[in-house]
Amino acid sequence: MPSMAGQRDYYEVLGVAKSASFEEIKKAYKKAALANHPDKNPGDDTAVERFKECAAAYEVLSDEDKRARYDRYGHAGVQGGAGGGSPFGDVNDIFSQFGDIFEGFFGGNQRSRGGPQRGSHLRAAMTIDLVTASKGADRELRIQRKKSCEKCKGTGAEPGSTPHRCDYCGGRGQVVQSQGFFRVQTTCPACSGSGSIIRNKCTECRGTGRENEEVVLQVRIPAGIDNGVQLCLRGEGEAGAGGGPRGDLYVEVQVKEHPLFKREGIHLVCTVPISYTQAALGGEIEVPLLSGSDTLEIPAGTQPGEIFRVKGEGMPDLRGGRRGDLHVQVELQVPRKLDAEHEELLRKLAEYENTNVAPHHKSWLDKLRDFISGDHDDEEDE
Repeated sequence: MPSMAGQRDYYEVLGVAKSASFEEIKKAYKKAALANHPDKNPGDDTAVERFKECAAAYEVLSDEDKRARYDRYGHAGVQGGAGGGSPFGDVNDIFSQFGDIFEGFFGGNQRSRGGPQRGSHLRAAMTIDLVTASKGADRELRIQRKKSCEKCKGTGAEPGSTPHRCDYCGGRGQVVQSQGFFRVQTTCPACSGSGSIIRNKCTECRGTGRENEEVVLQVRIPAGIDNGVQLCLRGEGEAGAGGGPRGDLYVEVQVKEHPLFKREGIHLVCTVPISYTQAALGGEIEVPLLSGSDTLEIPAGTQPGEIFRVKGEGMPDLRGGRRGDLHVQVELQVPRKLDAEHEELLRKLAEYENTNVAPHHKSWLDKLRDFISGDHDDEEDE
């Protein structure tokens, strides 16, 4: 692709490959234009030239026909062989042609338009227990919010009168101010961006178009909801200015901790105490459920901390999947006080274990003593 004297390759100017997509070119242009913007480089004439060069490159590469001619004939294909230079006379021409692009990073959403505007979103919190979270429920929520003024229907003007077009901005809600060689667009100070002036304000809302209200809303809590999940109630937020639609209401659900159950996703975990005899002999134990209780069969020789699963007794899946399980962890319970009969039975049991059980199994303490004294068998590979 031929280049005209004194002009850099447009792909090189924006730092993109010749196969770059439109989005890649647009992104590169924004980055380059922001870096060389005159407002960020006051008094730097070379920055102004680079800024104009970036705009010239984008003007060509963002247009399919111009880009095709440029790829084939170079600068001559888009400038008619008229020689070098930027197609823009000054920086104001660039702002005029690419105003929508600059708006994204020079002022953001400063542009406000007259007429109705959507209301703000609201946030609230609701606390429920684990049983309610497992079953789902309808709950009432009382909130304070803004509504459109009933007297003026949200216009802010006294009934029988109407807002007038703002003379300062011509009803656009924005004013453009020239600062040196570029222009800045700001919200109109006279009408605050609404584009209209209310001379005869509503006596009920004092021209705001909105008034306070307290409402009680019904909130549907789905079964399986977890702590911290937000529910969105569409159109239940603040009323919009100028009679605009309402925003949304976001309700954060907080689930209280349960005294017996700990939640792990869709599963529940609980600890159930058992006695030495239950662990040794096995049998049925009672376990709590969210909906009551049930019995669980544990085998003889159950060890402390062992976990048993009760299928389908956990939490429902919020997305409609299978219900979780209940994981029951047994904990050996040692009595703190013994009556005389209980103590006598345990002593007899201890004597029995010492006589009939201990000889068959070297105790952990015996193994420890043997290890410390060195009186143990060394296992070596031969």
